[in-house]
Amino acid sequence: MKKRNIFSRQAVNFLWVLLGLGAGLQFIEVIWAASKGYLGFFSMMVVIVTEIVITGSIYVIIYKFLIKPCNETRKLFKHFIQSGSFQELIDQDYQIFPEQNEVMQKLDSILDKKNIIELSTKHAELLALQNQINPHFLYNTLEAIRGDALCEGIDSIADTTEALSTFFRYTITDTGNLVSVEDELENVENYFKIQQYRFGDKLDMRVNFPDDYARILECKLPKLTLQPVVENAIFHGLEAKAEGGVITISLEMTEKKLLINIHDDGIGIDEEELIKINQRLEITSGPLTEEKRKRGGIALPNVSRRIKLLFGDEYGIHIYSIPNLGTEVRISVPIITNREQRNQ
Repeated sequence: MKKRNIFSRQAVNFLWVLLGLGAGLQFIEVIWAASKGYLGFFSMMVVIVTEIVITGSIYVIIYKFLIKPCNETRKLFKHFIQSGSFQELIDQDYQIFPEQNEVMQKLDSILDKKNIIELSTKHAELLALQNQINPHFLYNTLEAIRGDALCEGIDSIADTTEALSTFFRYTITDTGNLVSVEDELENVENYFKIQQYRFGDKLDMRVNFPDDYARILECKLPKLTLQPVVENAIFHGLEAKAEGGVITISLEMTEKKLLINIHDDGIGIDEEELIKINQRLEITSGPLTEEKRKRGGIALPNVSRRIKLLFGDEYGIHIYSIPNLGTEVRISVPIITNREQRNQ
């Protein structure tokens, strides 16, 4: 909605010109009336009445287009301070200065983003309460199963149980929004070990590092970013292949970004469906909906939304795919290490 600018520099200059003309006319009247006698006095009265009409009109204009909107805006500011309601302030018809519209749009965007983050947090807390399991009970049970498996010499069950215990511990433990790439890769390896118990040698996973891998391992990214992508690669890319396949995780750094590519040589995605998926990955606002999926896990749009809300729209997830050849998911986040966090 385009708002009316009620306090531009041109309007102020115009008012000063009118007031200046009024003062000048009054001075001329006095001089002229003194030189003309009675006739001059009559003419002076006509001019004064005319000035009163003009001055009154100017006052009405100033009140209607300046004083009244300022008072209404002031009331909206007071209402915002008292109640926290900001929509009426943003939707008001007037703007007192040219930059007000841009300021209000940015304020609306910031408050909307804050609201989305709060809703996401409440949604996650609700899911956590719905699926709440006593962690100590879970860990102790898994450790007991692992101990029995070791006693019986069944190493595969012992290793899988240990991976499952570690995976749950990482998922449930509160470590904050950001974790290291090293922690995320370790969690993915535990998750993949669990899936290998089911699929056996049908699946394989490889991780490719560049020369500066030590710095990459220290980089930060949102917790549980990689595991949902690997899960999608298994269930939507490789499971349908009779011969199985390989998941390859590659990491690289540009000047400002950490890029993580997760590739599978599965069945791929057709072009029309791929466009729809990438469009959902770009959405950062709107109602939070539970993504309908054939199997469980955290939907990729939610992961991409979280990245964008934390770091900005230039980051997130994008998918490339060719049917019957495979799919590559590219994750981009800013380069953040412990050093950058301390400097912020």
